[in-house]
Amino acid sequence: MLSMQCELILVIVEVMKRMIKSYRELRRLRTFEERFDYLKIGGVVGRETFGFERYLNQNFYRSSEWKHTRRDIIVRDNGCDLGIRDREIFGCIIVHHINSITIEDIELGRDCIFDSDNLICTSHNTSNAIHYGDASLLIRLPQERRKGDTQLWKAVY
Repeated sequence: MLSMQCELILVIVEVMKRMIKSYRELRRLRTFEERFDYLKIGGVVGRETFGFERYLNQNFYRSSEWKHTRRDIIVRDNGCDLGIRDREIFGCIIVHHINSITIEDIELGRDCIFDSDNLICTSHNTSNAIHYGDASLLIRLPQERRKGDTQLWKAVY
């Protein structure tokens, strides 16, 4: 009985950890840096995600429902990195799940996989930076020049 309760508590904690972030909250953050800090996961390179079940992930991302959802998110975010207006994405746009999805989410067709409150546009670099918690992967914007400025193109986030 006690072990069943412990297992249930662990499942509840895992679900709560996954669903604590949202696009609604993210929108309140005005800067790119704040949004990156909110989203960063700090994963490990090479950590298995879908493993031998990768076909599920690939089938999901090829589905017409995902393609429609993806298009809607790109329109909502104006094709901008983390939805920040001056951060247009000129390459491939990745529609990133704010809270990571699992095999079970896909198998059970949970709402979180298509929920616009769980999705945001990112560039490839930003997606990697979020997953690995590494701000050095982010593309930095050139700093605006000012009169008397003697430094050449100092990079900023």
